[in-house]
Amino acid sequence: MVERILITGGAGFIGSHLAEKLLDAGSQVAILDDLSTGKFENIQHLAGRPGFSFAIDSITNATVLDRLASESQLIVHLAAAVGVKLVVEQPVQTIETNIMGAEAVLKAAARYRAKVLIASTSEVYGKGVRVPFREDDDVVLGPTSRNRWAYAASKMVDEFLGLAYYQKYSLPVVIARLFNTVGPRQVGRYGMVIPRFVGQALSGNPITVYGDGSQSRCFCDVSDTVRALEMLLENEKAVGKVFNVGSTEEITILDLARRVKKLTGSDSPITFIPYDEAYAPGFEDMQRRVPDTSRIRTMTGWKPRNNLDDILQRVIAWLRP
Repeated sequence: MVERILITGGAGFIGSHLAEKLLDAGSQVAILDDLSTGKFENIQHLAGRPGFSFAIDSITNATVLDRLASESQLIVHLAAAVGVKLVVEQPVQTIETNIMGAEAVLKAAARYRAKVLIASTSEVYGKGVRVPFREDDDVVLGPTSRNRWAYAASKMVDEFLGLAYYQKYSLPVVIARLFNTVGPRQVGRYGMVIPRFVGQALSGNPITVYGDGSQSRCFCDVSDTVRALEMLLENEKAVGKVFNVGSTEEITILDLARRVKKLTGSDSPITFIPYDEAYAPGFEDMQRRVPDTSRIRTMTGWKPRNNLDDILQRVIAWLRP
């Protein structure tokens, strides 16, 4: 691994786990996070460890970002608006954070020739129905009048911009499209379904399924996602390419609610909330979201080690009072 790594959004759910893993591997790690969605508690246990530092500030603070980038050989860009609920409710913040943030990071990286890994999202596949999703598939998005699609479009711009820096300036850039990463430290506040279901089940409140529950997802343990990111950072052949990172174990949201109820031993009823009430009038969701992970598997040998029950048991143990 390189000697010093900057993680933007490093106090977030995924970033804090990645920082921990990289420190354990002997790297020096700096974190830049404004704590808008991340929490200092996620990285507090890392404070004082040799090689670890943090700055509580925005990635749009050019002075701070420039200093940290100048000291780093590699930048992992995780800072972004997160969760469907936040995206729907804060469209301006979503667009500006994602696009302006990625631009700022890429400019700083180009100034000091730092390698960049940009964390993108399965949302870029939009309303696609060809499953499993492959990295080179065409993309269909909903209308601009619906905030739901602002997140997907802004992350697509991040990918375009990163690959343009690679093509134009030979900046080493890798794109990782993350699919539904789950684990300890994730919160349900922004629409993340598993911590929300588990929290409801443990507290005895109704487990609320949005829509009819027939929509399906694949959930990847954060330890597997972090391992994939680490492998992509180390692999020089990954530069200039886009990779899906996620599990291929598919489950409907209704069956997920039933699984959570069973594993927690909860008596909570399962109830249904229309999308219009959960998010916004006219809200659209993807019916299925399943990745084709053959590209990263061929390039690095990566595949998930944890199944869904493993993931749920870890989240239950973390959230149980």
